[in-house]
Amino acid sequence: MNIEQFLQLEIIKCLKDNDLVLTESQVQIQKTRKEFEGDYTLVVFPLVKMLKTSPENAANKIGEILCDKLEFVVRFNVVKGFLNLKLSTEFWVVCFNALQADENFGFGAPTGNNVMIEYSSPNTNKPLHLGHIRNNLLGYSVSKIAAANGNNVLKVNLVNDRGIHICKSMLAWQKFGNGETPESSGMKGDHLVGKYYVAFDKAYKIEIKELVDGGMEEALAKKEAPIMKEASEMLIKWEAKDTEIYSLWETMNGWVYEGFEATYKAMGVDFDKVYYESNTYLLGKKLVEIGLASGVLYKREDGSVWINLEADGLDEKLLLRADGTSVYMTQDLGTALERYEEYKVNSMMYVVGNEQNYHFQVLKLILKKLGYDFSDGIYHLSYGMVELPEGKMKSREGTVVDADELIEEMISTAKEMSLELGKLDGFPEEEVDNIARIVGLGALKYFILKVDPKKNMLFDPKESIDFNGNTGPFIQYTYARIRSVLRKAAEQKLDYKNESLALSVDLNDSEIDLITLLNEFEAAVALAGESNSPAVIANYCYTLAKEFNSYYHDYPFLKEQCSVQRNKRLAVAQKVSVVIQKGLGLMGIEVPERM
Repeated sequence: MNIEQFLQLEIIKCLKDNDLVLTESQVQIQKTRKEFEGDYTLVVFPLVKMLKTSPENAANKIGEILCDKLEFVVRFNVVKGFLNLKLSTEFWVVCFNALQADENFGFGAPTGNNVMIEYSSPNTNKPLHLGHIRNNLLGYSVSKIAAANGNNVLKVNLVNDRGIHICKSMLAWQKFGNGETPESSGMKGDHLVGKYYVAFDKAYKIEIKELVDGGMEEALAKKEAPIMKEASEMLIKWEAKDTEIYSLWETMNGWVYEGFEATYKAMGVDFDKVYYESNTYLLGKKLVEIGLASGVLYKREDGSVWINLEADGLDEKLLLRADGTSVYMTQDLGTALERYEEYKVNSMMYVVGNEQNYHFQVLKLILKKLGYDFSDGIYHLSYGMVELPEGKMKSREGTVVDADELIEEMISTAKEMSLELGKLDGFPEEEVDNIARIVGLGALKYFILKVDPKKNMLFDPKESIDFNGNTGPFIQYTYARIRSVLRKAAEQKLDYKNESLALSVDLNDSEIDLITLLNEFEAAVALAGESNSPAVIANYCYTLAKEFNSYYHDYPFLKEQCSVQRNKRLAVAQKVSVVIQKGLGLMGIEVPERM
């Protein structure tokens, strides 16, 4: 229970004893605005009609009752229809001591809900890039936040390991590769395969131009280009389990998986289960057969299979091509059914970019029409695109920001900046490298996750790694600063850990503000879970770090002569560090003990 909920219940109980019966919806509590005296404010306007008086008179009447009956309300003031309440120092001490005693503070009780969250979903024809980084970081963080809110979470990845795009890389390797392998080239496997995806596109464009120059319409040239026809023929052979094609597919996908694993490890994300479209598309085809038999789907003259969703305000959707090969929707139908039958989850969340909004709308609708009510639990966490100052990225043209290179660059930049600022002087080289990794990745993750998922974002590596302002390194540095103070306190054998504050201890405004913020962590975690937005946690952590740094600047810690005051400040600092670590942890961000 947070402070607002506690005050709400206490006020309802108090006023009931004074013959004023209120519901929770009528008692609106909010933090008092900075320009007014008080800690929390009761909005009185909803109560005016019941009290049959003006807002000011109603507020004064209620304020007098609360001051008289609630020992922790020490005074009040009225601004129009707002009743500002000042709470006692003892109240804040009790709040802080409750935080000290609750090791699981901020995290919700078990709900019994089973939640499956899919993220990453890469294609095996190219390495991961900046867009994948946002997807992975968002999916991983949302998974941790869902678990913190008491859900049983299963993190899954669906690898798009089949289809025409995969055949493009395979065909280009056959034509131009000369037997090149990761070992012979020294390239990561996913980078090597991505190289041939780009090579296919270049060759394809040349063929299109030749056909257009020969008098063919461009639209027709795109279909008639020999290399595209060969790729389509390869896909048919793959679905028919052609020995040579299937063997090549297994070999090249194996190269990619090794590369992906290295990137995931560097990024700090993982999965509980990995699905492969090459396994699930067959189940999707069976669902198509069931849909045809039931009349939900229909077949056109060319043999392709469709569903008509015009009555639902959508359009017609292709489910099987004329040559019998499947499309994305086919395998997504199969994957969804397989997952539900395997785990009986309450909900399936798909973390996928907003360009696929229509796709998931159709997926839910088709499953519903096929009679699968679990489709009601499908949720598309739609997020905006990541762009660069130079504009959008294009995989086919090889103009993407490679994930591996970006991670290395962030770590390298963190190391350079830390050394320039003298922050790592005298540290062992191994520790320097580890701190640089923590800070570099923290900068990257925080910069991406602090933006609401629904919004498009512009990624600026230099801005993200600043040690000042709303950045990961700023919050990490706050944590490291606290840990440094606490280590020195331990060296001096000062006993402050998990110490309950005496009710008689004085608290200044900064300490009350910090205790208020600490108490809001639980609400922030709950809101982040409701909105599926790690940005809520990011903004909370920044506010807490900023507030603590002001406190640290204004008051001495180890130099404080009064042991009661000193230990109180150390206890508050220690709790702030715990909550920062928990908050950043929900974003997949580590904290350094030194920095």
